[in-house]
Parts: sequence; structure tokens; C-alpha cells
Amino acid sequence: MDIHLKKLYEKLLASYVSSKKEDHLYSVQQLSKWFMEKRIPPDEVLNIHVGAMKKLFPDLPEEIKSSFDLLIEIMIGYGISYREKEKLVNRQRELENEIEVAVGMQQTLLPAAPPALEGVDIGVISVAAKQMSGDYYNFVDHGSGSLGVAIADIIGKGIPAALCMSMIKYAMDRLDAPPFTPLSPSDILRDLNTVVERNVDPSMFITMVYGVYDSMNHHFRYATAGHEPGLFYSNETDEFFDLEAKGLVLGVSREVKYPEYKLKLAPQDAIILFSDGVTECKVDGQFIERDTLKKIIRNNIHLPAQEAVEAIHQTLYDMCNYQIRDDQTIVILKRVES
Repeated sequence: MDIHLKKLYEKLLASYVSSKKEDHLYSVQQLSKWFMEKRIPPDEVLNIHVGAMKKLFPDLPEEIKSSFDLLIEIMIGYGISYREKEKLVNRQRELENEIEVAVGMQQTLLPAAPPALEGVDIGVISVAAKQMSGDYYNFVDHGSGSLGVAIADIIGKGIPAALCMSMIKYAMDRLDAPPFTPLSPSDILRDLNTVVERNVDPSMFITMVYGVYDSMNHHFRYATAGHEPGLFYSNETDEFFDLEAKGLVLGVSREVKYPEYKLKLAPQDAIILFSDGVTECKVDGQFIERDTLKKIIRNNIHLPAQEAVEAIHQTLYDMCNYQIRDDQTIVILKRVES
């Protein structure tokens, strides 16, 4: 311990015990603050105090001095606990810093905004239940007025999920990179399944839906890998139809075929894709029913797509008493030309 600090403490103690204690409260508080800032454990503080007492009062009875020794022994245990706590606090800070970095990196994997596609209004929202999300979405330019759209849900959270997310993104970038011809949704899921099966721990699975919107003909081709079935909204009949969702989750088996489906959109028809965090909202202890979800979407489908996804999420958030159990991602593709 600093010799200057010991002398300062002796001086403060001598003044404190010989005058009105209220006169020194500020100095005591400042010294206490300094001890905490320097992370001086309680047993060391007590050692300073005992040393100062023995110096100021050399004629103290031996019984009093022995009681100091007992108190020091007791406080050593506190000091050890204090140091262990400090280690845990420092480790926690390191983990929080690492998570902040991972969250920042994760955000760079997601598109900054929906892309522009002639004749199609696109909206997307993705909200994490905790700091890091297990949901991933992406848009891929297939050329000739065609846009690929993907939503994936990584069964797992935290940094492992973020690592899986980055793997999915760069695998998709590689599959659609020039000079290769853009693959079909079925082929993309098949190739991604191979990547996941080879590189991801067997305890982690990834569900995914991948579709391609052809804005020239307003066709939507898609395939799914164990993902929550999306919805097709028919403006003419004001009805919702569940999208086909046959296909094994990514990473379970190497040899998997993913069926592909095709829809034709009329003006104001819409495709609504989402992660299972949307349907796993709990209202009064029960999962939200798909019919309830359809009503919420119907109430907002007339809005511009971005406003619609935000309104849908907000409604779900309100209904669930402002508690999100799982990450929520919603994408709307709506044909707007006449």
C-alpha cells in the first residue's frame, strides 16, 4: 500500500476521533470513493486502519490488539471474495464488449434497406428478442428483374447463431456470384444444406425459406427447409392461403431434395414471409393462432409494405404485453402495378 495513503489515513483518523465527526464526513466519503476506484479490497483497508490505530494509540490493551487480529482474519475472507467478484465483473465486461462487437458484425450481414424492384412494394422488419438475433434475411439480385428473398431461423442464439448467420450469407453470395447462372430456390436450398451439414454442429439446425420474385411476369417461385409456412394474400377474394412448406431443415441429412412451388400474383396480391417468432407470440399464455395473425395482416395490408410490416409487429408486440419470446422477422412482397 502507498506510504502516502497510510499517512493520509492516519491524519484523517486522528482528526476524526478527536473532533466532531460531522466535520470530516466529506473527507471520509472521498477517501471511501478513492478506495473503491482503486479497487482496494476490504482486508487491506482494515490493515491500514489497524496500523493507524496502533500508531496513534500505542497503549491500547493487548485484548483490543488481539481483537484487531481476529477482525483482520475475518476480513481476509471478504477480501478473497471481493477479488473473485472483481475477476467475474471484469470477465463480464469482456464478454459484453465481445457481444457488442458481434452484434455490430451481425448487423452488417443484414441489408440496410429493402431493394427497389419495379412493380413490387417490399417491406421488412427484423427484431431480436435479445441482443443477438437468430433470424437472418437477405435479398439477392438474380438479374432480369428477378429478386431472391431469404429468411432463415437458426435454432440457437448468441454468438454461435451469429457465426452460422455469416456462413449462410457468404454461402449465398458464393452461390449467386458471377459468372454463375442464378440457381433456382430448390437448388439454392440443396447447396446450402450441404454447407450446413458439413460445417455446423449437429445440435444446431437452420430453417429457411428461399423465393425468387420475377417482376416481369409477377411469378414467385419458392422452396422451404422446415420453415414456418408463409402466406399468400389474394386481393380479389380478400383471402389468405398458406404456402406449401415441405422440406427438411438444413443440416440434418446431406442428400435432401427440396420441392419448388410457383405462384402468380395479380395487382395488390402479396406474399408474406416470417419467422416462427411471429407465430410463437403468446397472448394470455397461449400461442397466437394463424387466423388471428391473418386478421392482423389484413388490417394493415393496404398500407405501404414497410409501414405494414412495422404495424404488424407493433400489434403483436402490444398483444404480447411487450414481451418477445423469440426473434421476429417479417417480409412483405406486394404487387402494386395495375
